[in-house]
Amino acid sequence: MLACSVASRTREFGIRMALGADQRRIIKRVVREGLTLTVLGVAIGIGGALLVSRLLAGLLFGITPQDPATLAAVAALFVAVGSLACYVPARRATQINPVVALSAE
Repeated sequence: MLACSVASRTREFGIRMALGADQRRIIKRVVREGLTLTVLGVAIGIGGALLVSRLLAGLLFGITPQDPATLAAVAALFVAVGSLACYVPARRATQINPVVALSAE
């Protein structure tokens, strides 16, 4: 979804680069936007997991329903995957030629 968002903002990134934004700023902006959504999703997911943990207690073997180490490991895994999923489109956005981006539409 973020890749689609970055692709639709080609003109914006072209203008930013034409006005002097370096690659680091564009990557930072796209990754920050994506990680905001990722962290929000992880927080909602942990909240939902804590709510339904009692219902799933019979299906869990070897861990308690609200095991903090497991929740932290899964949250860290999702944030790591989300970071990578944000970085790839952000890196692609920095490869845009400002002249081509401005004349595309």
